[in-house]
Amino acid sequence: MKARIENQVLFLHHPDLPEFKKGGSVVRNSYFWALRSIAGRASRYSDWEYESEVWFALRRMLLSFAESGYLGYRETLLEFPLEMGEIPDVLRDVSTWE
Repeated sequence: MKARIENQVLFLHHPDLPEFKKGGSVVRNSYFWALRSIAGRASRYSDWEYESEVWFALRRMLLSFAESGYLGYRETLLEFPLEMGEIPDVLRDVSTWE
């Protein structure tokens, strides 16, 4: 998922977010609700926002869903732009550069 950080807020790119589908995969729907539950702002048609206080929980969640084997690697990995600078330590295990 494409991500960026501005003023200690992590933004997840809207088109890369998991979708909730009624009658869809239980794992994907659980992933959607788990990510949404800790977001500071999770509007339907915009990027989701995560304050730095929940980054540790986000990391654990991404690692857990990645290790389950039900979701693709790109769905559980944060992709930061090269020009952003350094990836925060707490997110390093679940991040890469675009």
